[in-house]
Amino acid sequence: MSLMIVRGFAAAQAPAGGALPTYRYTIAATYPHDPNAFTQGLQYLDGFLYEGTGLNGRSSIRKVTLETGAVLQKRDTPAEHFGEGVTVWKSTLIQLTWQSGLAFTYDLATFAPLRAFKYRGEGWGLTHDGTNLVMSDGTSDLRFLAPETFVERRRVRVTAAGKPVASLNELEFVKGEIFANVWQTDRIARIDPRSGNVTGWIDLSGLLPQKDRTPDGVLNGIAYDAARDRLFVTGKLWPKLFEIRLVK
Repeated sequence: MSLMIVRGFAAAQAPAGGALPTYRYTIAATYPHDPNAFTQGLQYLDGFLYEGTGLNGRSSIRKVTLETGAVLQKRDTPAEHFGEGVTVWKSTLIQLTWQSGLAFTYDLATFAPLRAFKYRGEGWGLTHDGTNLVMSDGTSDLRFLAPETFVERRRVRVTAAGKPVASLNELEFVKGEIFANVWQTDRIARIDPRSGNVTGWIDLSGLLPQKDRTPDGVLNGIAYDAARDRLFVTGKLWPKLFEIRLVK
């Protein structure tokens, strides 16, 4: 069964671009990626990738070596939970679940479980802006949450040319903007976190050829190295992770 059916969408709508700028890419480097990792969340920190994977019975959190794709540390998620987005907040790694309504927290160094938070609706993507956690739920809304309590502080509706952009998935905070995968497309929305307005699209079509993808192997996974200004992207069950540079 494909995730197109599991998640209850016939197909994701292609985002309307209008007059918004569109960015293409050049590939700066290519790295190995576990082709069995159903990537749901990705973050770069201190030389390593922290990755959350999904599917019931296959979900996990991982610490991964960028250059080799080797998994240095891994903790499996209980099989009843479908893992979703992850982010690192201070010394804690936070993992969403799709339909369980629970966010799990772990010690970043040991992956030892700490506590769980409840939330309403589905969990999809997760990042932070230095003050708030930012969470997507598969709709056009982004929730801004208190990191210590998961209490919602505010939310914004993401729109492009005045129209809501649904199926927002994996998130990354990049230079004051939120980058969001749009599920089942090869596009990333660049979002103003104050207004929710899409300021541009990143078109990554052709990055990994269709012949190298599984049916559910959609683009999903954004990580940013702020120290060296490097942007990384991958997808579900992709055998490669790419460092890219954006070209307007």
